[in-house]
Amino acid sequence: MKPQQITVLGSTGSIGGSTLDVIRRHPERYQVFALCAQRQVDKLFAQCREFMPRYAVLGAPDSAAELASRCRAAGLSTEVLYGEAAQIAISTAPEVDAVMAAIVGAAGLEPTLAAAQAGKKVLLANKEVLVMAGELFMHAVRQHGASLLPVDSEHNAIFQALPADFSAGLSACGVDKILLTASGGPFRATPLADLENVTPEQACAHPNWVMGRKISVDSATMMNKGLEVIEAHWLFAAPPEMIQVVVHPQSVIHSAVQYADGSVLAQLGNPDMRTPIAYALAWPERIAAGVVPLDLFAIGRLDFYPPDFSRFRCLQLAYDVLCAGGTAPAILNAANEMAVAAFLEGRLGFLDIARINEGVLAALPAAPEGSLDDVRAADTAARRLAATLIAQRG
Repeated sequence: MKPQQITVLGSTGSIGGSTLDVIRRHPERYQVFALCAQRQVDKLFAQCREFMPRYAVLGAPDSAAELASRCRAAGLSTEVLYGEAAQIAISTAPEVDAVMAAIVGAAGLEPTLAAAQAGKKVLLANKEVLVMAGELFMHAVRQHGASLLPVDSEHNAIFQALPADFSAGLSACGVDKILLTASGGPFRATPLADLENVTPEQACAHPNWVMGRKISVDSATMMNKGLEVIEAHWLFAAPPEMIQVVVHPQSVIHSAVQYADGSVLAQLGNPDMRTPIAYALAWPERIAAGVVPLDLFAIGRLDFYPPDFSRFRCLQLAYDVLCAGGTAPAILNAANEMAVAAFLEGRLGFLDIARINEGVLAALPAAPEGSLDDVRAADTAARRLAATLIAQRG
């Protein structure tokens, strides 16, 4: 069997590293065609030495020049490129069988959309693609015959628990509700008054998952879960009222599907991203992922709570923009990226993240999501306004 050629967008992040670990375990099945990172030259060079991709892509020319020099000195034949055009090229190359879309934030939109337009198997870990341009992206998947496999642990769990013909309509398949689980993050039980003084280090200390700093903050505000609600809407054609968030602190049940006959089908496992990554890579088969088997006796109990929307305003905002439609989700995503970055830099308080998001949404009316240019325009306007509001608070 000829190994599948894989492009990994965001290879130096946590999802990228886990993807390469699964690939490492199955050299007969998978071969790395290209790796992509923004600026982590040292880490990308180490990956190039091990996996010997045909291409490596960085965000800036100076970083690319440094990596190219180091690759030449090491005798590697990897060609080093930089910029968004190069990201698109390695996502659409004829040799590529699958693209792991793991670039964090809006930066991953265009190469991931290009992969779908090229009819690739897209392993989607970048939820912002669907949040910003869900209608456009899903249309590209259908029009160009791309395969779309969700990698987020929650959506991967839902995908596993749904019937194979769910695209015919959830109600027609007997689905009553999607139960989207959430850990609640590090501040699920913290008194609300104490959240004003939360530090970036505290917000990034997720109790269950090892993640990047931006997504860790999103988990702490539950914006991450809000984005996942929007993602679930597009992936499974589920109306907002059919998507219920369930706080489950142990992160053992990754999500579930409730059926008309009273059944609830859930996918369980240890909180390790290699499980959904391996499932997406090998679908419809299953392969070893290196994950420790779940020990139900050791877990002992599973707890569930309704989300507190007054505590986690960002989750409510996500439902609001999903109902509003058009470019409203793109506006929220852009404002949130700016607010989280300011918080991580010490320029904004933790609870100010939701306040900035609310302020931007109140000031910018949503427009129809007619084209990628409409999405870009909404993203730019939201970032500009968010920057102004952040500066005023500083």
